[in-house]
Amino acid sequence: MMTGIEEQVDVCVVGAGHAGCEAALACARLGFETVVFTVSVDSIALMPCNPNIGGSSKGHLVREVDALGGEMGKNIDKTFIQSKMLNVSKGPAVHSLRAQADKADYTREMRKVLEGQEHLTIKQAEICELLWIWEDGKKRVTGVKTFTGAVYKCGAVILCTGTYLKARCLCGESITYTGPNGLQAANHLTDSLREMGIEMHRFKTGTPARMDGRSIDYSRMEEQFGDERIVPFSFSTDPESVQKPQVSCWLTYTNEKTHEIIRGNLDRSPIYAGIIEGTGPRYCPSIEDKVVKFADKERHQVFIEPEGLHTNEMYVGGMSSSLPEDVQLAMYRTVPGLENCKIVRNAYAIEYDCINARQLYPSLEFKEVKGLFSGGQFNGSSGYEEAAAQGLIAGINAAMSLSGREPLLLDRSESYIGVLIDDLVTKDNREPYRMMTSRAEYRLLLRQDNADLRLRKKGYEVGLISEEEYGRLLIKEESIFQEISRLKSSMVGANQKIRDFLQSHGSSELKTAASLAELLCRPELSYEMLAEIDPARKSLPEDVTKQVEIEIKYEGYISRQLRQVEQYKKMEGKKIPLDMDYDAVSSLRLEARQKLKEFRPLSLGQASRISGVSPADISVLLIYLEHRSRSEKQG
Repeated sequence: MMTGIEEQVDVCVVGAGHAGCEAALACARLGFETVVFTVSVDSIALMPCNPNIGGSSKGHLVREVDALGGEMGKNIDKTFIQSKMLNVSKGPAVHSLRAQADKADYTREMRKVLEGQEHLTIKQAEICELLWIWEDGKKRVTGVKTFTGAVYKCGAVILCTGTYLKARCLCGESITYTGPNGLQAANHLTDSLREMGIEMHRFKTGTPARMDGRSIDYSRMEEQFGDERIVPFSFSTDPESVQKPQVSCWLTYTNEKTHEIIRGNLDRSPIYAGIIEGTGPRYCPSIEDKVVKFADKERHQVFIEPEGLHTNEMYVGGMSSSLPEDVQLAMYRTVPGLENCKIVRNAYAIEYDCINARQLYPSLEFKEVKGLFSGGQFNGSSGYEEAAAQGLIAGINAAMSLSGREPLLLDRSESYIGVLIDDLVTKDNREPYRMMTSRAEYRLLLRQDNADLRLRKKGYEVGLISEEEYGRLLIKEESIFQEISRLKSSMVGANQKIRDFLQSHGSSELKTAASLAELLCRPELSYEMLAEIDPARKSLPEDVTKQVEIEIKYEGYISRQLRQVEQYKKMEGKKIPLDMDYDAVSSLRLEARQKLKEFRPLSLGQASRISGVSPADISVLLIYLEHRSRSEKQG
């Protein structure tokens, strides 16, 4: 019997994974009555795959989420068991923080935050239908309906369904119609979305087995330690509060025997037997894919990572699979250290429904449905960090829409989040999208260490960053400016003390006087080293001195990228009207006209990044828009 419950709220968030948590918290913190729906309250901020947050480029996203007022960085700072800054042997543009999480603690702490948040209600229920009306010739969302028939009327809905829509898990010939970790799938919402005219895709991802740690021989593996000095993810976390003992991870490798077993059983793999319909992630392939596509490789890395402090389960990173259980066990037992391993949870592939994100504006609102927003893996991305970033932006913009304010739009020149969203909404992504540093054209400007300097002000203007936090940012900015100015004006001569200092650090002698900033530009010298010849130096926080050193050492490269950004901004500033009639632009090629009508770009810059739109098409558009603008002024 259907329930007659009907409630009125401001925002409904469908899904409570990493995207849903950020979306719901953003809306509630901005004062809107918000309900977040989940098929299981035990799956709030669940980490169904890898037990870590951050990593190459993903660490940038977490820092940016934090700078804007999101929760992920704070939560991992409370629950990590090992932390490491990656790529430290390379330049600062690719330094990226990665932390192993205690999975159970991570979920528990995030749930605690949601439960304690004013204006936020958690509801365990499956949403099976979106409610909408026609308004001014366009669809507008008006609420949601649960499987039991309860109706929640609202002004905005945010879809963060992750990998749950019509999900099925595959392990060889065995198929279970569940979401990740055996949780209930959401089997009804897809039909409602299709009825609304939303285009759906079918994607897949996978996860490796979990081992009983007592059955692993760690003496046959290479021990992997965390950093001696731990750097927190959140700009609000006191660095001293995260200096604590860490657990070890372990590195081992596959071998030819492993690969033989895999090759001999490919006919039993759902991927190669044609059972799997969805497209998998190119940059996080299964071990079957690695063996087939990289046949010349004699071995592949395998990372053994603890799932938490209060469990024996170990995650087998690098060996996700959908092979049958018996093949998995045989395969894993050829890996050094895993000869006697016992599987706690089998590896599996998971298929799920998601959307083609080109149906979204950069605000993550659906172009054809007012008030309907979307974030996370439902948008065709992969990864916890990508999900959290989209969830936060979708939540902020749902709140901005309800407030009658302009949406928060981040572009490619100011954030990795901007790159992520721009790639999703302008490119025809036919596989789960993964963030990488190589996708960011201006990565020297978009470092993980300066995310607060880039985005904290925007978080403050939106309303998620407090006056106190913003005040600390202004003090930091002023300290950096003052110290750079001081180093540029502080001169040293070619005296004996300076000669001895330079010689001791393998640096060439000075012929004439030089500023401390000029000395700092030398690759062999650091800001810390210069303290020896800098008696006027004041004690400054580490996050300030780091920015000073990077800004001075890379000044030439940074200036060059800033000039490139100026050119980019000019193209982004040339707006295209939403009602643009591309059929009236006679010189446009047919393919370009079709793509432009389909994507409806907001600017010439966005139009230029659409596959199938050439530089010549952009020139035609530019001339047409200038002519149209002149005609409107004269008219």
